[in-house]
Parts: sequence; C-alpha cells; structure tokens
Amino acid sequence: MKTSKTALVVGANGGVGSETCLALLRHGWQVRAMARIPKADALDGVEWLRGDAMVAADVMRAAQGVHVIVHAVNPPGYRGWDKVVLPMLDNSIAAARAVGARIVLPGTIYNYGPDAFPLLREDAPQHPQTRKGELRVAMEQRLEQAAREGTPALILRCGDFFGPRSTANSWFSQGLTKPGAPVRKVSYPGAFDIGHAWAYLPDVAETLAKLLDRSDELADFARYHFGGYWLDGRGMVEAVRRAVGNPDIVAGRFPWWLVTLASPFVETLREMRKMRYLWRTPVQLDDTRLLAFLGVSPYTPIEQAIRHTLEGAGCLPAGSVLATAA
Repeated sequence: MKTSKTALVVGANGGVGSETCLALLRHGWQVRAMARIPKADALDGVEWLRGDAMVAADVMRAAQGVHVIVHAVNPPGYRGWDKVVLPMLDNSIAAARAVGARIVLPGTIYNYGPDAFPLLREDAPQHPQTRKGELRVAMEQRLEQAAREGTPALILRCGDFFGPRSTANSWFSQGLTKPGAPVRKVSYPGAFDIGHAWAYLPDVAETLAKLLDRSDELADFARYHFGGYWLDGRGMVEAVRRAVGNPDIVAGRFPWWLVTLASPFVETLREMRKMRYLWRTPVQLDDTRLLAFLGVSPYTPIEQAIRHTLEGAGCLPAGSVLATAA
C-alpha cells in the first residue's frame, strides 16, 4: 500500500524501532528515524536525525510534518527506568499533539499481575507487581488521556520480544542462548511445562504497519494484543532444535541463583529478577480482536523466526533465511 504519509520512529536503533522502520518502508511510508547515535549501517531509504528522546526540542524538531510517531525507545538494560521512561514518553506525546500525529507504543505484559493471568485480553485489569510494571501502566494511562484530549494513540501489547536485529534486552538472545556462539544448550528460565508468550519482532513491526495503513478505522485509543507464539519450555527447546537442525541440543535451566547473587551489584540483573514471576505462571495474549481486524494471521512459522534470530545473533551462518515475514 502506497501512502504519502510520514512516520517518525523514536528509538530507531532498537529491535522494535529498526524493524518498524523496515515495515513502514515496505508499506510505502516516508520514514524518519531519530536516535542519539544513528547506526553506521543505517537502513536504506530512512531519513536519519540525531536526537535525544529526553530532549523535548529534539523530538519536536524531528516530528515536524509527520502523521505518526512510533515511540520505540527504551533505556538499555533496564537502567534508570524511573528517571527517564515517563519524560521520554511525555516528549513524544507533546510532539504528536503539536503536529496532529497519532502516537504508537509497542507494549508489553509487564503492566499485568496474576489476577489477569493466564489469558490476557485488552481490557484485563492492570495490577502490576513491579515498579517497571507500574511505569508501563502509567505510560498507557498517559496515552489514554492524550487520546481523550485529541491525540490518537495505538498500543500493541506483546510477549517477550526476539528477532535478528537487536539482542540487548532479549530473553531469547541473552538468556536462552548466547550471542556469537553455536547453540548447544537452551537455558530455559521457567518450568518446562508452563506456557510463555513470545513475539517475533519482524512480525510485530509488520502488524503495526498494517494497523497504521488503516488508521482511519482505528479508535482514538486503540489497543490490540499480539498473540505471537505461546510455547512451554519443552515446545521452545524443540523449536530451537528443529530450527538449528540439531536434535541433540540440551534443555537446561537458567541460572537464577547466579542472578540472585549478582543482582545487588548489577541493575540489569536486579530488574530481571523482579520479572521472574512471569516465568512461574502461564501467560498468554488473546489476539482475537487483532486477527478479526487484520483478517489474516501475521505470524511467521516459529522455526523460521528462531533461525533468522540465531543468524542475527551470530549463532548460525548468515544467509540461511532469505526473507523476513511480509
């Protein structure tokens, strides 16, 4: 679908941001990307702007003339969430309000607590157990308020992200497997018989692009759940074995004891430990509304998604997957 509209992606260096840039380009959008340090291998066809999401003037300058702002920026390694997450979102909301753009947030399940499990619908109660979850709730509340005041918003809530373009905050690439090393073992963080929600980033980005192609049909405050893959530990290990073509890959346990020992000294590990409750109970996103709106399932076969992710992480030779989901 071709369009004359322009989208700004804030946080375009990250996994969600970079994949969203590519998806919007495929759908004919003019794409503007803002990052503090644009990558050397900047995406072809994207207009890159240097800017800091914490600086309101940078976001406002980058947003001039755009129709959509995708707020895909996150502090690396969970560092400093209390200090930066809401100010960054406020800057994007202010810019969207000033230029008349819709603001888009790739959401997570951190804003839910056990009272909403195991099957999460869009209107499920949000009673998080962690400070990070509380911040996610606050982010969504600010977007809902912005929509009431005339700035439309779209939230696509997802499970744990994985994909070929970023491994920084990915459970798959930093927990289950090791970047740059052949896959010989999958270190699973939860019980092997408990289901968990996963979201392949190219599919997430493609879904966002399809939703934005039909912006006129979206509610002012639109929320959808991206079902992705719901696998228990055994299913994930088997999927990795099939993707790699090695039935001898070992199913191991993630070393939570080591995280516990080191968490007083490492903020990233401290935040990881707080999210352990999501591995102790089944958590699944109900995507009934999303599939009804799209009219088609947006999910890449799991083996292809895993193989492409492992290639991007340097765990498999490059080039064995020829195309991402389209």
